[in-house]
Amino acid sequence: MDHQDKLTATVSPNGQIALPSGVSERQSWNAGTRLVIEETPDGVHLKRAREQAFPPTTQGAAFGILKYQGKPKTLKEMDEGIAEEARRSFLRSIDPDA
Repeated sequence: MDHQDKLTATVSPNGQIALPSGVSERQSWNAGTRLVIEETPDGVHLKRAREQAFPPTTQGAAFGILKYQGKPKTLKEMDEGIAEEARRSFLRSIDPDA
């Protein structure tokens, strides 16, 4: 659509608007589609809301979710393990048969 062709909508007494014919079809916005409303100095922008893969959570709610059986690792042991895996990963990237 050319910017010359201005589309208009009227705000209902309930504060709702109906999108002009074809806009929702071109945007693939079906009934029930969630939209994000962004107010800008130029006006209001609508865009599809991204779906959340997981519900929001706090760090405290997730703490300890993966149980480790064994003696806790020291920071030195963790650093050594990370360095070893990084070395292995690098070697596999240059020689997949390594």
